[in-house]
Amino acid sequence: MQYQGVVNTQLNVTNFLGVRYAAAPVGNLRWAAPQAPPTVSDVQQATSGPNECYQAGLGSSSTNPLTAAKKRDVSQSEDYLFLNVHIPGPTVNAVLSGGHPVVVWIHGGGYVGGSASGYDGSSLVFQSQNSAIVVVIQYRLGLFGFLPGAAVESGGVLNAGLLDQNFALQWVQAHFGGDPTKVTIWGQSAGAGSVLQHAVANGGNTQPALFTTALTSSTYLPPQYNYNDHIPEMLYSQVVSGASCSSSSDTLSCLRSADAGTLSNVNNQIESNGLYGTFTFVPVVDGTFIIERPTVTLGKGKHNGQALYSATNLNEGNQFVQKSLTMSASQYISQMFLNIKASEADSLAALYADFGTNVDQAIAVMSEATFVCPSTYYLMKAFGNNAWKGEFTISPTTHGSDIGYYFTTSTSQIAVAFSESFLAMVTSGNVVNKYNPADDLPSSWSNWVSGDTEMVFNTMSDGSSDLYTLTTDSGLLNRCAYAPVSSLFLTRALADGDIAVLG
Repeated sequence: MQYQGVVNTQLNVTNFLGVRYAAAPVGNLRWAAPQAPPTVSDVQQATSGPNECYQAGLGSSSTNPLTAAKKRDVSQSEDYLFLNVHIPGPTVNAVLSGGHPVVVWIHGGGYVGGSASGYDGSSLVFQSQNSAIVVVIQYRLGLFGFLPGAAVESGGVLNAGLLDQNFALQWVQAHFGGDPTKVTIWGQSAGAGSVLQHAVANGGNTQPALFTTALTSSTYLPPQYNYNDHIPEMLYSQVVSGASCSSSSDTLSCLRSADAGTLSNVNNQIESNGLYGTFTFVPVVDGTFIIERPTVTLGKGKHNGQALYSATNLNEGNQFVQKSLTMSASQYISQMFLNIKASEADSLAALYADFGTNVDQAIAVMSEATFVCPSTYYLMKAFGNNAWKGEFTISPTTHGSDIGYYFTTSTSQIAVAFSESFLAMVTSGNVVNKYNPADDLPSSWSNWVSGDTEMVFNTMSDGSSDLYTLTTDSGLLNRCAYAPVSSLFLTRALADGDIAVLG
């Protein structure tokens, strides 16, 4: 198919917006594998952003009910399997035949929110000095993309949102030129969590390979249950009940016939009722695409991709914990991780006893158990000599505060240095292979596994960049390696005192 894009003359980037990569997942295609869209002979207009998936927010309940988003000026619809393509310069054919590297951005939003419209890929092209093609994808969200349960496995597909992303990566390999051997996948929060899922997909042996480099910003990895665990089954039952399908002999068919607005309301209600700061509809272990929990695959040293760069913010968990929290750290851990034993919750809480108030302890638990330990350090350990670590410490240092420093057209020292640390990976697979000799990224930045080295991105009082390396805190690594932490993400619980992946 042919597309008519629009040129951003200010940035010298050609944008193709709202390019359909899969058929609308409606009717019988709800909870089905993504399908190729129908062929259209006419030139398709790709000059405005696409619809976004139905959105939901994060949990707001003080306790987790399973123990018994921000709205943009974009239309919400079930027809949202689109992507945006941003190409350097106005002469598209010359760029597409020139073997440019490609970076595919996967948006975050807890697997229940977000869209391509929130991320202007042309700014990444600008920061790459017009050396990369950028693709920003959308995928099914919430119950539309991550409905679990045995009925879904039997009559449809699990992790439909991840399969959408995989389908989009296949589309990138087949369309819009660029170098298919230099594809990077990059995401933030749940988008970074998606990158992790693709790193372990098919047991870490996806064939043919869909990417060579993985970039993760604040990777979100909540507990990942087996699709037919009692908690996912309870969640499926809640959806069936909310859609008035409980009396149906074929509940999945009933859900496929349900009005999209009804399902959206159910989606919002279940997410809102979740534990404060958490998300309910998330990836599961499906036994086919995600064959086991990600940390199990990583623990075997198996992964897709050849190189990795992971960055975190200093205070990832702060905004996900209720400041009026009254429960103890152990009680909070039991609410977060519903399959954890009471003794394990107590042992894990003891590691955070010196972190201040119960709220401070809960913030540290949320940060390390969800965004830092398994999702970042376990991942880097698996990639070995080809993994680098960055730490973003510019105020407010909270989850998501780094996004504005790479989706920007700023030419400030820190914006250039921070964005280049990612885009150097896109263009060369190594953070220190500068494509802009004028930047001030220190050459002393070594891979993480050889010395636990991290690059800190900060600013001085005058706004100039303050970049330096440090060694990962040994106390953090000890907490990450402690068995009760590991057992939250492994298929089997380890005995107290065991050391899991890190060491």
